[in-house]
Amino acid sequence: QIQLVESGGGLVQPGGSLRLSCEASGNIDRGNIMAWYRQAPGNQREMVATVDRDGDTTYAGSVKGRFTISRDGLKNTVYLQMNDLKGEDTAVYTCALFSIKRNEKGYYSDDYWGQGTQVTVSS
Repeated sequence: QIQLVESGGGLVQPGGSLRLSCEASGNIDRGNIMAWYRQAPGNQREMVATVDRDGDTTYAGSVKGRFTISRDGLKNTVYLQMNDLKGEDTAVYTCALFSIKRNEKGYYSDDYWGQGTQVTVSS
């Protein structure tokens, strides 16, 4: 089993910065993708950023250029540096780990989620 624990959320003024951390523990194999998702009240959960084991990243268009995802492989930790925060970034941010596996039918993933951390951008 894999556990994910997030930290770093809080209240910040518009234009400010926050850094989220997510530490994964348990039986973690090499072929995984770590990601940050967020969900604002009344909205569906959306992908914010992903990073694979090789460090390749993807971002939602709304955060590209402002947010940076990175990971420390030795610590099985993923970070989300958020700069120039805006009111629309207010949401619960949740860390995810997708453990990519393969069977006779092809590729699939075992998905693991953290509890989430609140980020509020307000003056």
